[in-house]
Amino acid sequence: MPLTWKEKLAGRVDPALTEEIDAFEAKIELRKQGRLDEKVFAESRLRRGVYGQRYDNGQRHDGIHTQKLQFPHGELTKGPETFFDAPGMQRIKIPFGGLTPQQMLVLAECADEYSDAILHITTRQDVQLHYIHIEDTPPMMRRLAAVGITTREACGNSVRNVTACPIAGVCNEEAFDVTPYAKACAFYLLGHPDTQDFGRKFKIAFSGCKSNACALVTIHDMGGIAKTKVIDGETVRGFELYVGGGLGAVPYQAKLFDEFVPVEDLLPLSRAMARVYARLGEKKNRNKARIKFLVAKLGIDEFKRLVLEEFRTMPADDSWRKYFDPIDRYSETPAAPPANLNGSAHPAGFDDWHKTNVYRQRQAGYATVTITLPLGDLSADQMRALAAMTGRYNTPHVRTTVEQNLVFRWVPESKLIDFYRDLAAIGLGESGAGTIVDVVACPGTDTCKLGIASSRGLAGELRQCLAAQAMNMDEAIRNLRIKISGCFNSCGQHHVADIGFYGNSRNVGGYTVPHFQVVLGGQWSENAASYGQAMGSVPSKRIPEFVGRLTEKFVSDRQANESFQKYCGRLGKKALKGMIDEWTKVPPHDVDASYYSDWGDPREFTIGDMAMGECAGEIVTSAEFGFAAAETSSFEAQLALEADDYRRADELAYKAMIEAASTILRTQLPDLPKDNATIVSEFRARFVDTKLFWDRFAHGTFSNYLFARHEAPPDRHTRETAHQLADQANLFIDAAHACFMKLQANAAEAVKLPVAP
Repeated sequence: MPLTWKEKLAGRVDPALTEEIDAFEAKIELRKQGRLDEKVFAESRLRRGVYGQRYDNGQRHDGIHTQKLQFPHGELTKGPETFFDAPGMQRIKIPFGGLTPQQMLVLAECADEYSDAILHITTRQDVQLHYIHIEDTPPMMRRLAAVGITTREACGNSVRNVTACPIAGVCNEEAFDVTPYAKACAFYLLGHPDTQDFGRKFKIAFSGCKSNACALVTIHDMGGIAKTKVIDGETVRGFELYVGGGLGAVPYQAKLFDEFVPVEDLLPLSRAMARVYARLGEKKNRNKARIKFLVAKLGIDEFKRLVLEEFRTMPADDSWRKYFDPIDRYSETPAAPPANLNGSAHPAGFDDWHKTNVYRQRQAGYATVTITLPLGDLSADQMRALAAMTGRYNTPHVRTTVEQNLVFRWVPESKLIDFYRDLAAIGLGESGAGTIVDVVACPGTDTCKLGIASSRGLAGELRQCLAAQAMNMDEAIRNLRIKISGCFNSCGQHHVADIGFYGNSRNVGGYTVPHFQVVLGGQWSENAASYGQAMGSVPSKRIPEFVGRLTEKFVSDRQANESFQKYCGRLGKKALKGMIDEWTKVPPHDVDASYYSDWGDPREFTIGDMAMGECAGEIVTSAEFGFAAAETSSFEAQLALEADDYRRADELAYKAMIEAASTILRTQLPDLPKDNATIVSEFRARFVDTKLFWDRFAHGTFSNYLFARHEAPPDRHTRETAHQLADQANLFIDAAHACFMKLQANAAEAVKLPVAP
């Protein structure tokens, strides 16, 4: 019999990792036999990075078209019946994004042998393989472990991948190289006993400077920005430490924990923070279990006091020194001598590529090259070719990025022309890294079970449109960022883009039409210093035209060197909303059916033809007026927020949720009383307790937004609380739309059923 991977790799995998993978393999078998509870198994596989995924007839959108997938185990011919029948997704942790050539080769082999031969780079510097069969995950984990890669705690209620600036160590603006600190933090907290009892995930990031966005520190549960300080005549390293940030449905800006934490305190302090979070964080309600909610509840001063007290009194654990002490010995050195770019003739496309994809390191004669990966994807063959290029150019230091690309460091400038030719030969010579063309998108409806609209399909269409204009594009447009999420959860980081989108849907004439909510004015720079706000929902098929018109107006109307964020602020929400409203119209289905399917997917979103009696027509009309009123109040809340009238913003956001709840309530209670207490009570009894309003994506969170505000109005009004409630109102209205469409679908189905004799 052929040797198993466990037998082949005996002695090459850390014994502790071998034991962990063996235990996971045993749990797979126990679950198959029905001897392990599904909830226990689910958390076990998630902590090994194994997710279930959406299954849509074995298709993946590559950014241009939808392609049929081929699998090592044969073609998938039917939908899944259990988790073991379905292909899943394997997330692979890449701390600080660092990859070696050997690791790149093994990742390519795993993609070929277990997946669809595609590797996907995520917005947290991980690598994901899709369409993985769970029985294949233990041998794959062993192969990865043999080259120093783990999937442990890539998901689940744990410390997720620790991210860091991909140009740390070669950046011209950094205080110092954060790479070894990110690595030490990642491996110290990995599997640590004090990080095993969280209510939800915990994300950490490190940046070498404050002004750029390489690590997006302020959107993280914990993040550090490198700083130096002169103490007693000596320059000391430390971190400006932040805590309690996060995107998700309602984003929270991280709070400053300390202006300067000495580097030697970083690991013990992160442990203390983990202990406080594990002890005091929410455990029952997952939707309130992130540390951002604990910080908001306690206030940053009280949270800091508790962490510092924990820091002083927690049981001794000197294991952190194992990870911290080697930091002083860390160095990343080039394998080839420096050399400046010579005067050789440049091949076609090189100059544009050099302008956007090449960064001159602070070390003279060397360059960092960003390899643009459309939608974050590359093939196994491309990954193998890139691994070979590390040897040809003596640059064995590769990093993944939060913008879903790859970075090669220490490339001698004299070799850039040859480097570009080699990239172009394998289909990776695209320019536009870090520009508006470099659209970021989460997997969306391609593979994610939470996807509402095709984020990858839209991203691919936008890339095509924008790339065609790149040669004549105004510099002000070129430098914008577009980010797309398939739902409100912000995996595509739409809140911190200049122009962001997240998927939702609307009912038009009895059909569900894919839409995207438009989020404008987020700030990508300064480690994601501020968030944009939702302005209105536009049909998916109109988004490319909308982007074109919006960017044209920005160029024609901007003042001097005004940024897009300042431009949005100057125009104000009312003017921006007016611009968006021009693009919200959807033609009737019999006039243009293309609006009723998503990008890259010919299937319609129809929920069936509705019975068109007078009563039905009246109900639809009433609902349309009700939702319009709710959305008007929501928008007025944003205007009040813009005017710094936080009390008024809070009241209007609450009013918007009441109006949306009333709209769907009137489908059952036409003579619904108008007092808020009755509306909330009836809404809870008829729609929440019955789970008609139950949101499959957020498990009831959106109804809680209404209940929380109704039962406990704020004692004081701040920009942050008003902003959060305005965001919550938008999400509540979206959920009310979805609930109403479900009611219509149920009504249509009832009409088709035979009448009982």
